[in-house]
Order: sequence, then structure tokens, then C-alpha cells
Amino acid sequence: MNKPSEKKPRIVILGAGFGGLTAARGLANIAEVTLVDRHNFQTFLPLLYQVSTAGLAADHVAYPVRGAIRNSGIKFRMGSPISINHRDNSVKLDSSEVLEYDHLVIAMGSATNDFGIKGVAEFSLGMKSVNEALTIRAAVMRRFEDLCRFEDDSRFAIAVVGGGPTGVEMAGAMAELKRGPLASDFKNAADHIDIYLIEAGPRLLPTFSPSLSERTAKDLEKLGVKVICNASVKEINEAKIFFSNGDSIESGITIWAAGVMGEPTIKKLSLPIEANRVAVEPTLQVQNYPHIWAIGDISGVKNKSGKFLPMVAPVAMQQGRFVAKQIAALIAGRTLKNFSYVDKGSMATIGRHKAVVEVKGIKIGGAIAWFIWLWLHLFYLLGGRNKIGTIADWTWNYLTFDRGNRHIMDSY
Repeated sequence: MNKPSEKKPRIVILGAGFGGLTAARGLANIAEVTLVDRHNFQTFLPLLYQVSTAGLAADHVAYPVRGAIRNSGIKFRMGSPISINHRDNSVKLDSSEVLEYDHLVIAMGSATNDFGIKGVAEFSLGMKSVNEALTIRAAVMRRFEDLCRFEDDSRFAIAVVGGGPTGVEMAGAMAELKRGPLASDFKNAADHIDIYLIEAGPRLLPTFSPSLSERTAKDLEKLGVKVICNASVKEINEAKIFFSNGDSIESGITIWAAGVMGEPTIKKLSLPIEANRVAVEPTLQVQNYPHIWAIGDISGVKNKSGKFLPMVAPVAMQQGRFVAKQIAALIAGRTLKNFSYVDKGSMATIGRHKAVVEVKGIKIGGAIAWFIWLWLHLFYLLGGRNKIGTIADWTWNYLTFDRGNRHIMDSY
């Protein structure tokens, strides 16, 4: 006689980003997996800045969640969690649906961190969603049209705050937009646009080697970006940025790329929090809750030095794969392991034929680094259509020095 098949454990994953989707795929064969996200698409955040600077169409960096999980048996619910009932092991969504679980994976990502600085929330633009990227693009193009209309000596400044990879890539792409397409459209107007990159610390790309940081600053300055280091922002208003040392600069559009924090929604879920992240054990289990796990930007796991791991896609993807193995081990009665992040290197692109890559002490710059950056980002982009569309946009941009996505498509 055949034994009745054992019921698969129910696993709910909150967040369909890099970590959540990776975990869901890893668990699909051993569990009933339900994936929850407030959007019905995953955003490829590393290329979002190219949407902001007219390099890519918005739909090339977004991929439907249901398309990503098709034929996998994974269920999807669009919604946001509003509470966790720890006694009943269930999570309630804003759609009023209640999902019961045997294991819950928190993978809700991150949000812009304004560090409590006055005016950031009101007068700067973030870089965490397609909508924000389109808002930046529309704002830049609208101000460019203003310069075209007035044809006087007035100037307009775009300031990017934050000298990490996101800020560097945004400033470089904005400079190339100004030097290429906008100059071809109306050179006098483009010549009256100033671009700043502001970093609170002594150098750009602080996690890279000093030599690559120096090279990055020089490459940006060659593109016309005004790099300002050792400049701690004190306040922002609609027209200026004020620094802690008393200096200030004009800024018609301020783009905030100075940092992120764990998604604030987590505060509703009655979980232990440490520095805006979910407090976890080295196993990635949430402290005091052995059947709840946290991965990606929201996870408060630390390295051997006691520092939080960076909020980047490679960390989330490694943790997604790891947590799937951990849950499988727990179901099978095996011993759990501690998570150890394998740093496979860092990279940032600056502009055409300009990028920096650092892998295990090996430093690469220039065209080779740029092609490595292009290939890796294309490799991890979801969906054949998105890959083809991105290749088409990149090829057109490269051959023509033009960018065809210079549309003003906001709500105004």
C-alpha cells in the first residue's frame, strides 16, 4: 500500500525583489510557496538610473512577477503586510487576506534614508522605484525646456547627493545626457546646466580602493561633473543645498542617493528591529522567532567585524539561496548553518568606456571594466524581452550618441 503523501509546508515570502524571488524559486519544489509584493513586477534597481537619464525605457527594468514564477507552482498575491499574528502563524495583507504559514520569509527590501536631514523628504527625489525614476527624468527635461524657452544667461543645477555607486552612476549618466542628446537638441540650453556630485566623506566610492576612487573623480570631472567631497548636507530647500560648514550651492533638482534603510513597513509587524533592520541570528532566523527569516536589505545580519552587510543585490541573492537551503534543512531535521557572505567584488560605471571594477584586490578601470559592467547587468536582467530591449537601447545610444527616451511622462 502506498503511504499518503505528506503535506508540504506553507511558506509565505514578503517581497519579490532579488532575495524574495530567489528564495521562492529555491523552495518551490519542497513547499507551498506564496510570494507577496505591493507591485506585480520586480524592478531591476541597478539600472533604474538609466531610466532617470533617458538611457532606457521604463518597462525594460521591470518584469512581471507572475511571468517570473510561471509554471513553478508558486502563488502570488499583490499587497502589503499590515500585521503578523505570531500566535496563529499568519500574516494579514492590506487586501484583508490572511495567509497562514509554517515559515515566513521577510524580504521587503529598503527605502530611501534621509538621516533626519531637514528638507530631504520634501525637496529631493529618491531613486528606489520606476515612478521616482520617471519623475527625475520629467523634472530634468522640463527644466531643460525652460532653458530653451528663455534663452538667457540663467543657469540650472542638478545635484546628486551621495558618492557611492548609485550616485556616481547617476551623475555620470546625467553628464552624458547633457553633453550628448541635450547639446544636440539645443546647445545653448545644455551649456547652462551644471551637475554636482556631493559626498560627505573624503572620497567617492568609499568601499573601493583609493586609486579607483581617484580615477572615478577624474573621469567624472572630465565629463563636466563638479565633484564636492567632505561636504555634509545640513538642509535642502527647493533651490539650494546647505552644508554643515556654512557653504551652500544652487540646486534646482536634488537627487538623493546618500543611503537607504530597511523598508519602514517592517515596524508594523511586531518584529525585533535593530537600526531599521530586522534583528536576526547568524542563521538568518529572526531573533526569538525560529520560523521567521529575514533576507536582503531588511535583514540585520552582520559580518565577522560586527558590521551590517551592504544593501546590494548580491547579498540578497546569496541570502535567498541560503535561506531556501536552511528551511529545507530544518524540515528534514538537519542542523542549520550560519550565513557567510562571499564578496565577489564591486563595480560602478561612470560613462561611455568608463567604469571601475574591483574583485579580490584586482583593480580594473576603463573600457574593459565598462564591458564587464554591461555584460553582468544584462546577464542578471529578468526576461528575454527586457534583455533585447536593453541591448537595442544601449546599441542605439552607443552608435548615435542619442537617447530616445527623453519624454516628459509624469502626472502634470
